[in-house]
Amino acid sequence: MAMNGQSTGSSHTRVASVSTPNLRTIGFAVNGQGAGIEKKNDGMAESDIGIRAFVESDLVWAVPLLERDFASSTVVSRGHVIDAAELPGIVAVREDEPVGLATYRLNEDDCEMVSLNSVVENIGAGTALIEAVATAATATGCRRLWLITTNDNLHALRFYQKRGFSLAALYPKAVDQSRALKDIPRLGADGIPIRDEIELELWL
Repeated sequence: MAMNGQSTGSSHTRVASVSTPNLRTIGFAVNGQGAGIEKKNDGMAESDIGIRAFVESDLVWAVPLLERDFASSTVVSRGHVIDAAELPGIVAVREDEPVGLATYRLNEDDCEMVSLNSVVENIGAGTALIEAVATAATATGCRRLWLITTNDNLHALRFYQKRGFSLAALYPKAVDQSRALKDIPRLGADGIPIRDEIELELWL
């Protein structure tokens, strides 16, 4: 969902978290329709994955998780440098242990999902987090959930489209401009050159 770069080593101050609905499992719906998100539990019971708000004490594990996936807690989206660790967020938990994190930015009519990271893969945490962010966005009046990924991230493109997202825009060579803001590798997954930003959206 975001691009790779180097850690900035900056300190983090969490912003006040937006009120998150009390959604305890991945079996809830958005606008009574589930926001078109296909649930992928991989055999787990829905009650195995819970969600809660991202709070200050989560930084001890959340920042290393962001750095593991993005080489920094900062990401670049449409020419803006964003510190995901300072945003409102939602944590996926299993047996009281964090297994995933999503951070987001609310605007008047839409919500950008800035980061989505899993501690443990293929247990339904990512789907639960998408649904939770969609529900939080809808509660504030947002009609659209969107995100940015890059052309090399075929895994993300598969993952989000399976969960109801569609391709909204292609920004050719946008990553070349982003390299002025953050150190981003030239090659990405499967040796694919990282050049373009791709916007995906889900209407709520």
